[in-house]
Amino acid sequence: MKRRTKVVIGTALTASLLTGGTALAEGKGWWPGPKEVRVMLPESQSNPAIATGVATGGEVAIYQSSGLGPTALNPSAPVGSPELYTDPALTQGATGVTVTEAQALVVLRNIKTNLEAAGLTLADVITMKCYLMKPPGVETADYAGWNRAYRQYFANIDLTSKEVVPVPMGTSAPKAPLVANKARPARATMEVASLAVKGWMVEVEVTAAYKAR
Repeated sequence: MKRRTKVVIGTALTASLLTGGTALAEGKGWWPGPKEVRVMLPESQSNPAIATGVATGGEVAIYQSSGLGPTALNPSAPVGSPELYTDPALTQGATGVTVTEAQALVVLRNIKTNLEAAGLTLADVITMKCYLMKPPGVETADYAGWNRAYRQYFANIDLTSKEVVPVPMGTSAPKAPLVANKARPARATMEVASLAVKGWMVEVEVTAAYKAR
């Protein structure tokens, strides 16, 4: 796959512990325990979207997904079109949902299913890579639409208050996310020239950590 890199690196999640980046950095000589998963988060933010990194001990069991795209769930759309790879049921009642956002909602749900088959959940994700294609007729990939979809499944619990944070879908008013999840994976998002399936606008791969035994 040809990839034209653009954009955002950031994020980190939690399998067991969320930690401020400065605190970690000041711990000179710090080394993760054999079964430890430790996430570095931006300072002074109660609900950051992404973390700055994640450290895993040498005995942490890791699962790596393949790159997953959206499923063709909109039979009314033309074959090979981006709209084919959306699920109208996911966006029912919402306004202003972009095709990238609609596909990303399907992809992240597919990630959830993939993880569950491996005995994991979205809360166990520690790193994520997202590849976006720009929609027809626009200059750049739809990062805003991707980020809205991401918040429906990740980083939507305030780390200070522990309350679920309402999130928008398209231009609709914010409401409860599709999945409440405090995880903030170390994440990279980039625009690419093409994806494996005609009509795909989004592909995502994740790494998840099994909880220590």
